[in-house]
Amino acid sequence: MTGLVLEAAPDAGRDDDAPRVHLGPAGGAARETVAASLRRAGIELTTAGSGDGAVRVAAGRTPGAALDGWPEPGGGPLLLIADTFTAAGVRLAVRAGVVAILQSAEATPERLLTAVRAARCGEGRMSYGVLVRLLGEAGGGDAEHRRPAPDSPLTARQKTVLALVAEGHGNAAIARELSCSQHTVKNVMYDLMTRLQVRNRAHAVAHGVRTGLI
Repeated sequence: MTGLVLEAAPDAGRDDDAPRVHLGPAGGAARETVAASLRRAGIELTTAGSGDGAVRVAAGRTPGAALDGWPEPGGGPLLLIADTFTAAGVRLAVRAGVVAILQSAEATPERLLTAVRAARCGEGRMSYGVLVRLLGEAGGGDAEHRRPAPDSPLTARQKTVLALVAEGHGNAAIARELSCSQHTVKNVMYDLMTRLQVRNRAHAVAHGVRTGLI
């Protein structure tokens, strides 16, 4: 799930990196709550049509409710925010072209900003809460009760970085949290993915949840 989003030329005096979103028409009270959080995060809400470079945000109680009323596929990258998720709901989101998924309970202004920026770059992202629920259903059990492997293949620092990735933080935010450089974070991520023998960040998080590393 990748894509290239072309930003419109910035207006004079406007922050070139300031993200803009087009909030979907459905969602009810959940939509209004997300709208308020987006504004607190400094994200500009636009009513312009698709093709203006804005990230599309669908918000609602469930993925189906959030995506109800969207036009045909196309336009900017799509971020989904919902109160509850099931495996079927996540599959529905993927079929609709969603590139990033966030649970409402985790949608703080900081995480919303991170998720919107990730979606704008075409970076697939799934919040920890959604991933745990999805893996729990797929495995036929409660993911929270999975036991960790007796011998962890990761160092304490690598597990910390992996947990922050699972929470939706990008390299810059992780670097600030750990008081290190982004270069160091990249090196830690490369090393832990090599140790876990995984393909990418999402695969690393999925592996970490399944095996109890995070």
